[in-house]
Amino acid sequence: MAGFKSDQWHDEAMVYVGRFAPSPTGALHLGSLLAALGSWLDARAAGGCWLLRIEDIDPPRAVRGAARAQLQTLRRFGLLPDADPWRQSARAAAYAVALRQLAAAGHAYPCACTRADLEAHGGIHPPRCVRPARADGAHAWRLRVPRGVIAFADRLQGPRQQDVHAEVGDFVLRRADGLWAYQLAVVVDDAAQGVSDVVRGADLLDSTPRQIMLQRLLMLPTPRYLHLPVVVDTAGLKLSKARGSAALPSDALDALRQALTLLGQRESAARPARSTTHLLEHALTHYRADLLPRSRAIAAPQSADAGAPRTLADDHSTRSAT
Repeated sequence: MAGFKSDQWHDEAMVYVGRFAPSPTGALHLGSLLAALGSWLDARAAGGCWLLRIEDIDPPRAVRGAARAQLQTLRRFGLLPDADPWRQSARAAAYAVALRQLAAAGHAYPCACTRADLEAHGGIHPPRCVRPARADGAHAWRLRVPRGVIAFADRLQGPRQQDVHAEVGDFVLRRADGLWAYQLAVVVDDAAQGVSDVVRGADLLDSTPRQIMLQRLLMLPTPRYLHLPVVVDTAGLKLSKARGSAALPSDALDALRQALTLLGQRESAARPARSTTHLLEHALTHYRADLLPRSRAIAAPQSADAGAPRTLADDHSTRSAT
């Protein structure tokens, strides 16, 4: 079977294409703004494109009206994309093509095992399924993870590597309820949108080797990655839309200054500005990627010590959200 092809931009290898891809599980918060602003600045500073994608492949978790509100919030903050936003809920056919390609090559297989079944195996799928096929035919699809270490160089967090086979095992591509898994959807869509650079929260750092593995098996290009620190609350938990973390305030200028400070762009954060447009123009002109904090988590202003934001180096307690 021919390799799964990207829809656009792959012939323009030097073009920077970035993206912000929120899930519609609630209102955007300070952590969302940090990720959006960081990806926007990095793309604009490189003279590249910046895209939006609504990752709405999990309807049970979606909040009605959240996607529309998120887009309105980004407009209010002056973060405007270069094309109409994509919605993953409209992309099922593309994911099915990728799954068929993996299955045809022997890289994916049907599986009726549940999370409870895998608890005795440390949550990692054993070489053979532990549950027989269901009478109703319902099953998930899993990737048959090959042995070996996936290594990559994160632009901010540095060299990373993971033995996906030993540490993660065969992971789900499509759930038994028919919903598509994040790992497959994000790989297919990043390639289809021609994304060259993924700038996102460090809660997804550990997902990156799985995504690189899928890119290689599907013969898709691997983008450059830069994982920003996630913003955590006083308990050290990542701010989360699903957990109802405080939405962004009505004062967009103040919130932008907070996000710039957390991103290490303190000179721009302190710059007098009459509007979000003027502040973003100055921040873009003076953007320095070398000032981005290299920690995996950073405390929200209300829980930080006086002065510079408090970073929490390699805080592996921060939970990943997809």
